[in-house]
Amino acid sequence: MEVSEPKEYAVLSDPRLKFTEFYRTFETEDGRLKYRERIRRMVLLRQRSLLIDFSDLLAFDKDLAMELLRNPAPYIEAASKAISTIVSVYDEEYARSTEFFARFRNLPECTPIRELKAAHIGHLVMIEGILTRATPVKQQIVEAVFECECGERITVRQDSYVLKQPGRCPNPACGRRSSFRLLIEESKFRDWQRITVQERPEELPPGQLPRSIDVVVTDDLVDKARPGDRVVITGILRVQQDRSSRGAKLSTFSVYVEANCIDVSRAELGEVVVSPEDERVILELAKQPDIHEKIVRSIAPSIYGYEHIKEAIAYQLFGGVPKVYPDGVRVRGDIHILLVGDPGTGKSQLLKYVAKIAPRGLYTTGKGSSAAGLTATVLRDKTTGEFYLEAGALVLCDKGIACIDEIDKMDTKDRVSIHEAMEQQTVSIAKAGIVATLNARCAILAAANPKYGRYIFERSFNENIDERKLPPTILSRFDLIFIITDRPEASRDEALARHVLELHGGTHIAMRDIIPPDLLRKYIAYAREKVHPKLSTEAMEEIRKFYLEMRSKAQGVHSPVPITPRQLESLIRLAEARAKMALRDVVTAEDARAAIRIMKLCLSSVGYDEETGAIDIDIIMVGKPRSQQEKMARLMDIIRELEEAHDGKPVPLDEIYDEAEREGLDRAFVDKALRHMKDEGLIYEPRPGYVKRT
Repeated sequence: MEVSEPKEYAVLSDPRLKFTEFYRTFETEDGRLKYRERIRRMVLLRQRSLLIDFSDLLAFDKDLAMELLRNPAPYIEAASKAISTIVSVYDEEYARSTEFFARFRNLPECTPIRELKAAHIGHLVMIEGILTRATPVKQQIVEAVFECECGERITVRQDSYVLKQPGRCPNPACGRRSSFRLLIEESKFRDWQRITVQERPEELPPGQLPRSIDVVVTDDLVDKARPGDRVVITGILRVQQDRSSRGAKLSTFSVYVEANCIDVSRAELGEVVVSPEDERVILELAKQPDIHEKIVRSIAPSIYGYEHIKEAIAYQLFGGVPKVYPDGVRVRGDIHILLVGDPGTGKSQLLKYVAKIAPRGLYTTGKGSSAAGLTATVLRDKTTGEFYLEAGALVLCDKGIACIDEIDKMDTKDRVSIHEAMEQQTVSIAKAGIVATLNARCAILAAANPKYGRYIFERSFNENIDERKLPPTILSRFDLIFIITDRPEASRDEALARHVLELHGGTHIAMRDIIPPDLLRKYIAYAREKVHPKLSTEAMEEIRKFYLEMRSKAQGVHSPVPITPRQLESLIRLAEARAKMALRDVVTAEDARAAIRIMKLCLSSVGYDEETGAIDIDIIMVGKPRSQQEKMARLMDIIRELEEAHDGKPVPLDEIYDEAEREGLDRAFVDKALRHMKDEGLIYEPRPGYVKRT
């Protein structure tokens, strides 16, 4: 579409003409007519809203900008009508048939939700927070056309939630005060939605409940954001009168925001502001040859030891690179880590530190978390009775890290809810007629206690974990699993005691050679946002060799499988994260070797089968090593054969023990296997001393 240049306009004190002059003449430093170009693009794309940076208006006319803050309603209306004036020069028919909106953004001050007071009522404010709930889109009447019995039609402008009817018929011959019929087809409507914005978790004062505020969005702002999104909203602070449970009007009023502009934060920088000076320091820091070691030392430096775990957590903080394949399949870049360890080993402190240092971090415990609290839930509005969607912790932590302490203390039905969030990184919900899929693109750092309180070294990993609390379906989704133990050891105990005492005395030397937490947080945010490394040929060759070498150990029919493609993808994520730590765009062979080393540490401690002396990934993936799987299968065959020999009747336990002993299965294993089969519902005991298959 060809559009001509607008004609000249006179500059008067009328705000509409002032805004018209602003759109027409405002120039950027490079001489571009910024808003004239934006309006031209609006006409071409058939858009209705014009985004206006408040700083530009302030530079053009300070008095006009200040009046907009103090008395926003008439000035926003004037600014919107001024758009129509400019558009009419480009396309008069489009200007006449369309309502345009001036959307102001980037106000000089962002007001925290808990600091909105009576002084702000009626003013233009800017708030930040997380969108936690949204109502379905409704249609609000703005111009109601009524018809009297005499045939007279009356148009009433609606500016409140209660439908206003005409006082009396304007026809002198009629003058009726009632009997008006609403003409729906001739009335004017607009889209309407109410959303709730809550304080961000990282801004919450200690010991305080998060506060929230309702926001009314209309026209093309509806459905612009969804639960879980972090939003910056500019709007007018309004009040509505409270009512008692019986409907009586009270003297108190509740505030809400009438939205003028919504910006959805998509960047991984989140709320971390990286200034040009910070960027210069970050780039200088990345050039240091020991940057990887320095970052690892800076992860929870007050906690002694655990260098390999801190290295893994550093990789998790930086994360890999998410990818979308040509067929639309999305592969996560986030790294999930599980810590299983004895009480008093600092697991909770590690989790709390990560939640604080991550650009978007959230800490919760298994005891205090439900399925709805972690993922999403559907609630009923108390006033309207309608259902709406409310986002949970994993959705609110999108593009961040969720730290879940005591994950083994969660209810089974609640724990199952995070399966989808861990691998597909979405939360799907279908309740009360609401079918939705929300993003939950977050890494998970979880901690759990061993089955018997303390980790027993004489038992395998799967025996130290309660399968009912941490089933293989959950374990297999973690990229790395580490065991933390508290075993008395003279040299380590002495070093730990010295470390803690020096910390309390304020003389610890190691605390001086670290990256300050604020700078480290900015460094992580900068790397996650700006750096997206790709695998080099050398790195691919290193990972390929390791994968094929491990897989070659499983060539025999009864050989355990040491590694699966899921671990291959974990290796790629770890290598990419290490490259991010140095702000490199290429993953080197050194990065691949470091990822392989940390994976070997994990597999050797968690996936090691004592019976065969080999690494068996089935311990994590299935919950039992291959050697036990074969024995369990053979025992099940024995029960089936004996049951057939007894014409389908229950089999005496003594016969099972005897037959199993002839097959080389010891009594202790048979007892444990039978208990497991009962728990799984594979067999049952119709009467004492007898078992039967289900």
